[in-house]
Amino acid sequence: MDFYAHVAVSGEVLGAGLDAGPGAWEAALGATCLDVPGDGLLRRDYGLVEINFSPDRPGRHGQMRRGQMSCFGFGVKIQRLLYDQSPRTVPPPLLRTYGEFTPRVPFEQLRTAVLDLGRTIELDERGTSNDMYCYRVSASAARIHVVADPDPYGPGDPDPDGHQKGDVWSIDVW
Repeated sequence: MDFYAHVAVSGEVLGAGLDAGPGAWEAALGATCLDVPGDGLLRRDYGLVEINFSPDRPGRHGQMRRGQMSCFGFGVKIQRLLYDQSPRTVPPPLLRTYGEFTPRVPFEQLRTAVLDLGRTIELDERGTSNDMYCYRVSASAARIHVVADPDPYGPGDPDPDGHQKGDVWSIDVW
Protein backbone atom coordinates (compact mmCIF):
# COMPACT_ATOMS: atom_id res chain seq x y z
CA MET A 1 0.00 0.00 0.00
CA ASP A 2 2.94 2.33 0.68
CA PHE A 3 3.96 2.24 -2.99
CA TYR A 4 0.50 3.16 -4.26
CA ALA A 5 0.04 5.95 -1.71
CA HIS A 6 3.49 7.33 -2.58
CA VAL A 7 2.70 7.39 -6.31
CA ALA A 8 -0.71 8.98 -5.70
CA VAL A 9 0.77 11.74 -3.53
CA SER A 10 4.17 12.38 -5.14
CA GLY A 11 3.56 11.45 -8.78
CA GLU A 12 6.80 9.48 -8.97
CA VAL A 13 8.14 5.93 -8.92
CA LEU A 14 11.50 5.46 -7.18
CA GLY A 15 12.45 9.05 -8.05
CA ALA A 16 11.30 9.04 -11.69
CA GLY A 17 8.21 10.93 -12.76
CA LEU A 18 6.81 13.41 -15.24
CA ASP A 19 9.46 15.06 -17.46
CA ALA A 20 12.05 12.34 -16.68
CA GLY A 21 13.72 10.73 -19.68
CA PRO A 22 13.89 7.03 -20.52
CA GLY A 23 17.32 6.80 -18.84
CA ALA A 24 15.95 8.02 -15.51
CA TRP A 25 13.12 5.49 -15.66
CA GLU A 26 15.59 2.73 -16.56
CA ALA A 27 17.77 3.72 -13.59
CA ALA A 28 14.70 3.48 -11.35
CA LEU A 29 13.06 0.30 -12.67
CA GLY A 30 15.78 -1.54 -14.59
CA ALA A 31 16.37 -2.42 -18.22
CA THR A 32 13.85 -5.26 -18.51
CA CYS A 33 10.86 -3.74 -20.27
CA LEU A 34 8.98 -3.70 -23.55
CA ASP A 35 9.48 -0.59 -25.68
CA VAL A 36 6.65 0.17 -28.10
CA PRO A 37 7.53 3.09 -30.42
CA GLY A 38 4.99 4.67 -32.72
CA ASP A 39 4.00 8.03 -34.19
CA GLY A 40 7.07 9.68 -32.69
CA LEU A 41 6.13 8.54 -29.18
CA LEU A 42 7.47 5.76 -26.98
CA ARG A 43 5.48 3.58 -24.60
CA ARG A 44 7.66 1.67 -22.16
CA ASP A 45 5.95 -1.23 -20.41
CA TYR A 46 7.43 -2.63 -17.20
CA GLY A 47 4.31 -4.67 -16.40
CA LEU A 48 3.00 -2.93 -13.30
CA VAL A 49 4.26 0.45 -14.52
CA GLU A 50 3.71 1.79 -18.03
CA ILE A 51 5.35 5.06 -19.13
CA ASN A 52 4.64 7.33 -22.11
CA PHE A 53 7.39 9.48 -23.63
CA SER A 54 7.31 12.25 -26.19
CA PRO A 55 10.09 14.31 -27.77
CA ASP A 56 10.42 18.08 -27.64
CA ARG A 57 8.26 18.71 -24.59
CA PRO A 58 8.85 21.70 -22.37
CA GLY A 59 10.57 20.89 -19.09
CA ARG A 60 9.44 21.99 -15.64
CA HIS A 61 10.82 25.49 -16.16
CA GLY A 62 9.45 25.97 -19.68
CA GLN A 63 12.66 25.29 -21.62
CA MET A 64 12.27 23.01 -24.64
CA ARG A 65 14.15 19.73 -24.70
CA ARG A 66 14.68 19.46 -28.43
CA GLY A 67 15.25 15.90 -29.57
CA GLN A 68 15.04 14.43 -26.07
CA MET A 69 12.28 12.08 -24.99
CA SER A 70 10.58 12.87 -21.70
CA CYS A 71 7.71 11.35 -19.76
CA PHE A 72 4.34 13.00 -20.30
CA GLY A 73 2.38 10.42 -18.32
CA PHE A 74 2.58 7.05 -16.64
CA GLY A 75 0.29 4.53 -15.05
CA VAL A 76 0.50 1.95 -12.31
CA LYS A 77 -1.55 -0.89 -13.79
CA ILE A 78 -2.70 -2.68 -10.65
CA GLN A 79 -5.24 -4.74 -12.60
CA ARG A 80 -2.35 -6.74 -14.08
CA LEU A 81 -1.42 -8.13 -10.65
CA LEU A 82 -4.57 -10.25 -10.47
CA TYR A 83 -2.92 -12.84 -12.71
CA ASP A 84 0.81 -12.31 -12.24
CA GLN A 85 2.94 -10.91 -9.40
CA SER A 86 6.22 -12.24 -10.81
CA PRO A 87 9.24 -10.09 -11.78
CA ARG A 88 7.76 -10.04 -15.31
CA THR A 89 5.02 -7.83 -13.90
CA VAL A 90 6.59 -6.28 -10.79
CA PRO A 91 10.04 -4.85 -11.54
CA PRO A 92 12.69 -6.18 -9.10
CA PRO A 93 13.58 -2.67 -7.81
CA LEU A 94 9.96 -2.29 -6.65
CA LEU A 95 10.01 -5.73 -5.01
CA ARG A 96 13.25 -4.86 -3.19
CA THR A 97 11.92 -1.53 -1.99
CA TYR A 98 8.30 -2.37 -1.17
CA GLY A 99 8.21 -6.16 -0.75
CA GLU A 100 5.44 -8.41 -2.02
CA PHE A 101 2.55 -6.97 -4.03
CA THR A 102 -0.99 -8.27 -3.54
CA PRO A 103 -3.26 -9.07 -6.50
CA ARG A 104 -6.00 -6.66 -5.39
CA VAL A 105 -5.94 -3.22 -3.75
CA PRO A 106 -9.10 -2.07 -1.94
CA PHE A 107 -9.74 1.63 -2.60
CA GLU A 108 -10.72 2.34 1.02
CA GLN A 109 -7.28 1.17 2.19
CA LEU A 110 -5.55 3.37 -0.38
CA ARG A 111 -7.78 6.31 0.55
CA THR A 112 -6.80 5.90 4.22
CA ALA A 113 -3.10 5.75 3.32
CA VAL A 114 -3.36 8.91 1.19
CA LEU A 115 -5.29 10.75 3.93
CA ASP A 116 -2.61 9.69 6.43
CA LEU A 117 -0.07 11.46 4.18
CA GLY A 118 -2.04 14.70 4.53
CA ARG A 119 -3.80 14.74 1.17
CA THR A 120 -7.46 14.55 0.23
CA ILE A 121 -9.21 12.50 -2.43
CA GLU A 122 -12.22 13.74 -4.38
CA LEU A 123 -14.42 12.13 -6.99
CA ASP A 124 -13.60 13.43 -10.48
CA GLU A 125 -16.99 13.50 -12.22
CA ARG A 126 -15.42 14.00 -15.67
CA GLY A 127 -13.43 10.78 -15.43
CA THR A 128 -16.17 8.67 -13.86
CA SER A 129 -18.37 6.25 -15.83
CA ASN A 130 -20.87 3.48 -15.04
CA ASP A 131 -18.01 0.97 -14.84
CA MET A 132 -15.23 3.01 -13.25
CA TYR A 133 -14.95 5.75 -10.63
CA CYS A 134 -12.15 8.28 -11.04
CA TYR A 135 -10.71 10.08 -8.03
CA ARG A 136 -8.13 12.85 -7.94
CA VAL A 137 -5.60 13.43 -5.20
CA SER A 138 -5.13 16.98 -3.92
CA ALA A 139 -1.92 18.76 -5.01
CA SER A 140 -1.05 15.83 -7.30
CA ALA A 141 -1.38 14.96 -10.98
CA ALA A 142 -2.58 11.47 -9.99
CA ARG A 143 -5.95 9.97 -10.83
CA ILE A 144 -7.09 6.77 -9.14
CA HIS A 145 -9.44 4.53 -11.15
CA VAL A 146 -11.68 2.23 -9.11
CA VAL A 147 -14.02 -0.56 -10.26
CA ALA A 148 -17.59 0.78 -9.89
CA ASP A 149 -19.54 -2.07 -11.47
CA PRO A 150 -20.84 -4.58 -8.89
CA ASP A 151 -20.54 -7.30 -11.57
CA PRO A 152 -17.51 -6.24 -13.66
CA TYR A 153 -17.40 -9.50 -15.59
CA GLY A 154 -21.01 -9.34 -16.78
CA PRO A 155 -24.12 -11.22 -15.76
CA GLY A 156 -23.91 -14.68 -14.29
CA ASP A 157 -22.20 -16.11 -11.27
CA PRO A 158 -19.86 -13.68 -9.48
CA ASP A 159 -16.14 -14.34 -9.85
CA PRO A 160 -14.70 -14.17 -6.31
CA ASP A 161 -11.15 -14.41 -7.70
CA GLY A 162 -11.66 -11.51 -10.10
CA HIS A 163 -11.85 -7.79 -9.56
CA GLN A 164 -14.63 -6.59 -7.29
CA LYS A 165 -16.44 -3.29 -6.90
CA GLY A 166 -14.14 -1.02 -4.89
CA ASP A 167 -10.86 -2.48 -6.20
CA VAL A 168 -8.30 -0.01 -7.51
CA TRP A 169 -7.80 -0.63 -11.24
CA SER A 170 -4.97 1.82 -11.86
CA ILE A 171 -3.27 5.02 -10.77
CA ASP A 172 -2.48 7.35 -13.65
CA VAL A 173 -0.27 10.43 -13.52
CA TRP A 174 -0.60 12.97 -16.37
